[in-house]
Amino acid sequence: MPYPETFEGFMINSQEKWSEFKKQEEQFKPKPFEERDVDIKIDACGVCGSDVHTITGGWGEASLPLCVGHEIIGKVIKVGDKVSTVKVGDRVGVGAQIWACLDCKICKSDNENYCPHQVDTYNAPYPDGTIAQGGYSSHVRAHEYFTFPIPDNIPSEMAAPMMCAGLTTYSPLVRAGTGPGKKVAILGIGGLGHYGLLWASALGAEVYAISHSPDKEADAKKLGAKEFICTKDKDWAKPWAFTFDFILNTADMTHTFNLQEYMSTLAVNGTFHNVGLPDEPLPKLMAQDFAPNGAQIGGSHIGNRPEALAMLKLASEKNLKPIIETLDISEAGCKEAVERVKVNKVRYRFTLVNYDKAFPGRD
Repeated sequence: MPYPETFEGFMINSQEKWSEFKKQEEQFKPKPFEERDVDIKIDACGVCGSDVHTITGGWGEASLPLCVGHEIIGKVIKVGDKVSTVKVGDRVGVGAQIWACLDCKICKSDNENYCPHQVDTYNAPYPDGTIAQGGYSSHVRAHEYFTFPIPDNIPSEMAAPMMCAGLTTYSPLVRAGTGPGKKVAILGIGGLGHYGLLWASALGAEVYAISHSPDKEADAKKLGAKEFICTKDKDWAKPWAFTFDFILNTADMTHTFNLQEYMSTLAVNGTFHNVGLPDEPLPKLMAQDFAPNGAQIGGSHIGNRPEALAMLKLASEKNLKPIIETLDISEAGCKEAVERVKVNKVRYRFTLVNYDKAFPGRD
């Protein structure tokens, strides 16, 4: 039975066979449509490291079969009776969160991304027990609060990864007061990190790129870095002692780091902030490791709606261009995308496109 009773998607049926996607409909029933819901016909979806961590089991057991994807761009085809922020025909985006209670003190303080009742865009249960499914699919049903209008001058393939990678890096930078007079380092120049460079530079900070890959220097400077620091160089951290107000760690291999070395580059009371979420625990630290410069360590989870809208406005007004590769959505395309993301063979983010070819005859 087609839309609106069921959606179609490219799903995995086993975490052991995590890159074997099958197009299937019979087990993909959306949550009941409610008065503030929006149905979206998907045109593009970014491929996030979270997708790989989830399907491989790195973040634990998943609800199967599962359709991943939480960097969604598409056209609104249906709105609930109380929807006021978008209308049928609008091009919109949906990120890694699709619902929250919007009633608790956390939600009411514009921190709905930390709501204890939140629902992730995939592999998470709604209050009625329906398991949310992601954007490697024909449609998605989202609450309007987590549905963001996309400015006309941002192409869909570029807007898609902003929904997670973009917001995940934008939010902590803004909350840290990134701007003129601040020295900010982006650690790890990949899907997340290249957005970090774009945002920090556009916000007016003095920006530095930290990476173990010297071949990324040219891209890092193109994206806004003043200096490129290669961690393969001997004693790389010594010249940068007490320098950075904020380090945004986007790397997926933090468990292999000498964190004391990285933290030594922080200015007094500087922060080492994690948005890369590896499968492994952080390295062991002693309390006294924080003492030499009063360093802090923290982390964050995506961002809120006002930050998402401000991020899109900044990207539009400054005509910011991420570096994106595209693949047609298909069983083969999904497989290639997640396998290459797993081994970091992408510059710097994949977007799945050509949905009409994969899902012909959609409403």
